[in-house]
Amino acid sequence: MERPGEYKFLGGTVDDAAGEALDKFAKMVRLPYPGGPIIDKLSQTGDPNFYRFPRAKVEGLNFSFSGLKTAALYLIKEKGEQFVKENLNNLCASYQEAVVDMLLEKVKRAIEQTGAKNLGVVGGVSMNSRLRKIFTEALKGIKVEFPEPQFTVDNGTMVAAVGVFYLEKGKRDEFNLPADPSLIFS
Repeated sequence: MERPGEYKFLGGTVDDAAGEALDKFAKMVRLPYPGGPIIDKLSQTGDPNFYRFPRAKVEGLNFSFSGLKTAALYLIKEKGEQFVKENLNNLCASYQEAVVDMLLEKVKRAIEQTGAKNLGVVGGVSMNSRLRKIFTEALKGIKVEFPEPQFTVDNGTMVAAVGVFYLEKGKRDEFNLPADPSLIFS
């Protein structure tokens, strides 16, 4: 972001967002929704090195969590429900570690490419304690900022805030773009 209202897209997910990947893992291990905060809490007494989940290598600054979710699903099916119960905190910590690692790798590369000195980490996953700790420790020389907990909500709220910003600047959309539910982004 050069300034409010001026953004340059560097990369994004090719499938699920990080929060969705955490929520889907939570569902696999029978945790309630939303799963991200529960995984974060259980992970605090788990070992992030208990199981090495795969980290996807996606071109550019994009990332993908589909392989991670698939690996988790196969591990759970192979090891069984009792294994999951006995190792839930460790599995949560290991899965969360993979998500944080993949995000950190892409953020580091984005910083190298842009020379950015400031990083704002936002969205629901920005509340994750492991992400906050790892990003703060790993990104020395970068001003890393996280919102207060009450502002770490779904990105829909942030999109709405940008809408208010544009509205206050007098920029409007005439809402004449037809909805197309079959639209696929590539």
